[in-house]
Amino acid sequence: MTIDTVHFTPIAALFGGLLIGAAAALFMLINGRIAGVSGIMGGLLRPVAGNTLWRFAFVFGLLLAPVLYGAFATLPEIQLDSGYPMLIVAGLLVGIGTRYGAGCTSGHGICGISRLSPRSIVATLLFMVAGMATVFALRHLLGVTSA
Repeated sequence: MTIDTVHFTPIAALFGGLLIGAAAALFMLINGRIAGVSGIMGGLLRPVAGNTLWRFAFVFGLLLAPVLYGAFATLPEIQLDSGYPMLIVAGLLVGIGTRYGAGCTSGHGICGISRLSPRSIVATLLFMVAGMATVFALRHLLGVTSA
């Protein structure tokens, strides 16, 4: 996956960050919960009565947002440089990591850091270091550029 640096604007990034922060704060105010995507998705795998409708609505909103955005603006082209085996392995590793880390970058990185949670600060730092170490090991030690 590559980042579109040609069309990147700090204004768009700032606006996107403000929207994510506002959505997370609104979700906490209305629902009393932290908007951690891995926890919300994990709750759908083990449904509890009365606790699934809002989870489906959250995931539906995640899927609907780019569709709505695409109706009014041009979506950036997504280019995947890796094959399906690498994507599946990466997805499984992220899923396992979020379960062991008791959350993902949205729960720890956005909501936890904004609440100055030491656990979330440490978890987010570990996510970033693990990601950088993985990319370094794959590209520079193993020579994998795409699979």
